[in-house]
Formats: sequence, C-alpha cells, structure tokens
Amino acid sequence: MAEKTSRASSAKAKKIHIIHSKRRLIQMKRKEELSHNIRYISKVPVKLVMDREFLTLRPDDSLSKLVQNLEGEESSAVVVDDDGRLLGFITMKDLLHLFEPPGKYSIVGINLLKKYSLSRASCVGDIMVKKPITIHVDDDLGRAVKLMLETGKHHLPVVDDENRVRGLLEVKDIIRLIRIVST
Repeated sequence: MAEKTSRASSAKAKKIHIIHSKRRLIQMKRKEELSHNIRYISKVPVKLVMDREFLTLRPDDSLSKLVQNLEGEESSAVVVDDDGRLLGFITMKDLLHLFEPPGKYSIVGINLLKKYSLSRASCVGDIMVKKPITIHVDDDLGRAVKLMLETGKHHLPVVDDENRVRGLLEVKDIIRLIRIVST
C-alpha cells in the first residue's frame, strides 16, 4: 500500500514537473515573440504611425476656439504660422494649468498676475508652449518612445527639415501598433 502511494506521488510529481517545464517554455516563447515585436516596432518610421489629421491653430486664435475644437481627453493642438511652420503646442494638460489654484504660500508676482488675467479675449499664443519637444518625420518609433519616456510627453509634433508640421504622434498611436503586431 505504501509502495502504491509512493508511486502515485512520484507520478504526480513527474506530471507537475512536466507542466512547470511546459509553462516555462511557453513563457520563454512569449518573451521571445514580445522581444521580436519590440525590436520591430522600434524600427517603424514615425511617418507611418503619426496622425495626419490634427488640430491646427494660429497664435491669435481665441482660447474659446481652442476649447471648442479640442476633442477627447488626449487632445492637443499645434500652433502654426501661415506656412505651416511650428510656433507652439498646447495639450489639454496645458489648458488645465490655467485653472490651477495658487499654492498655499504663493508669492504674487507678475507671472501669477498674468496667469489669472487671461480672459475670453486671451489668445492661443498666450498659453502655448513656445518651444515644444518635437520628433523629425524621418525618425523611427524607437527614438520617439525614448524621447517620450525621457521627457514624460505623450504628444509630439512631427516636423520636417523646415520645421513644418507633418503630423502628430501620440502614445495611443504607438499602443495601437503594438496591439496590431502582437495579435
């Protein structure tokens, strides 16, 4: 009887070992596939993934025009001149900073007064980021991802050699590609 129980537990232990070995093999295969997908994605040109339709504004456009045209929680706007050259960039996060109350011990200075003097007559040029972080249209997603991680930016205007805006790259565009490649 004891011998039968010993054989049964030995057989059970072998089955468990085989199951664990197969599980490890499957996990290693998945890591290998994911590693391949990541290497593939990092070499994809930005111009294949970027949005070609994006909100463009002029510096003298009103803030109400900006607010009316922003859609979704991840929206942003590119501010350009008459030739399509990048002058600035605005995200919803930048817009929200307008409504941030002053800190408990804020010193009232010129910048704080300017911030709270914005009104319906204020323009996009008053709140835009004047030197936004950009990515070149000929760069690859590896560079874009690295830039996003280093800077914490989720939106990058895509520009050419003449600083003309060619598109907009957002984190959601990269995630969409990862989903497509991973299926």
